[in-house]
Amino acid sequence: MAADLVEKTNRYERLLSEALDAAEVSAPTDTPMGEAALDCREMAQSYLDDGKHFKEDDDFVNALASFSYGHAWLDAGARIGIFDVPREGHLFTM
Repeated sequence: MAADLVEKTNRYERLLSEALDAAEVSAPTDTPMGEAALDCREMAQSYLDDGKHFKEDDDFVNALASFSYGHAWLDAGARIGIFDVPREGHLFTM
């Protein structure tokens, strides 16, 4: 079971990292929607950073939770249209 947790944590870390690279703010950043997109990206990045720290401490449960929450911020933003994201592939649920 521990090996499954480590594998899943690593997979979700990669997913969040790739999603951060792929998500582009779709509104001017000086508008409320653009500001919301920047806030969502900042939250996702913070969760990625937190997850890496948890992983370094061998706390894979909290690392996985952090990576999952971070991805949720991006995925929600993609669904409401504040990010331009790839429509194909595994990064976002569209």
